[in-house]
Amino acid sequence: QVQLVESGGGLVQAGESLRLSCAVSGSMFRTVAMGWYRQGPGNERDMVATINAGGGINYADSVKGRFSISRDNAWKSLHLQMNSLKPEDTAVYYCNLRGYPNMNEWYDYWGQGTPVTVSS
Repeated sequence: QVQLVESGGGLVQAGESLRLSCAVSGSMFRTVAMGWYRQGPGNERDMVATINAGGGINYADSVKGRFSISRDNAWKSLHLQMNSLKPEDTAVYYCNLRGYPNMNEWYDYWGQGTPVTVSS
């Protein structure tokens, strides 16, 4: 079983930066991808950035050029560097891991989320 714990969220002013971290514990047979998702007030949970096992990275259009996702080689930590934050970035940010706990089945695992509030 895998546990994901996010940290680094907080209250910042527009234009400032935050670095979110996700600590991965437990065991996983094979990790397919990890990513950051966010859910703002009255919105669904949307993809912010993902990085797959082949190294491919995808960003939501709204964060391109401002956010950067990274991980360690062992898939034990995931980070999201958020620069030039805007009030529209206000949301709870969730760490996601898609992986195989065994050879036959895969699941999406989620952390509890870390809130980010960007004031004008």
